This record gives sequence, C-alpha cells and structure tokens, in this order.
Amino acid sequence: MRDFIHAHFDEVLQLAALAALAGCSKATLIDGFKAHFGLPPTRYLIQVRIDEARRLLRRGQHVAEVAVAVGFADQSHLTRHFKAVLGVTPARYLSV
Repeated sequence: MRDFIHAHFDEVLQLAALAALAGCSKATLIDGFKAHFGLPPTRYLIQVRIDEARRLLRRGQHVAEVAVAVGFADQSHLTRHFKAVLGVTPARYLSV
C-alpha cells in the first residue's frame, strides 16, 4: 500500500478505494497501516505530498503549480497542509 501511495500521490486517493485495493475494510486498513508506518494512510499521503512539494518549491516552481502537481486542489489547500505539517507557509519555507 505504501508503494501504491508513493506511485499515485498526485491523484485523488480515497480511503474506500485503498481498502478495496488491499482487500480489507477501511478500519482494518487504517489500523494496519498505522501500526506498520506510524501514521494513518491519509496523513501519510499528505506527508508524501508535502515532501514532494518541498522538492519542487526548492527547484523554483510556483506554489500554485506545485499544489496541482502534488495532488492538492489548489494553492490554499497546499498552504494549509504545508503549514500544519511544517509549521510555516510555503513562502516562509522558501525564505529561510
């Protein structure tokens, strides 16, 4: 499942679809994933997206382009999750 998330992080991934792919219930998927990786799959997906966003931002891509490239609906969605994970906005991250 982790490999699938890494391969498809830029797509819309719904928990029900991930559970169906794994052949289990959503609760079983969440519990097993969290036990193995320390985070539920949805939080893990956000972390993967933020890691890729950081990489793209450092390469000079605009925040709005990065948001779409890593699977967020828009720039504000990326900014909200970026700040929740890293404690700073993308603009502040680039200025440090």
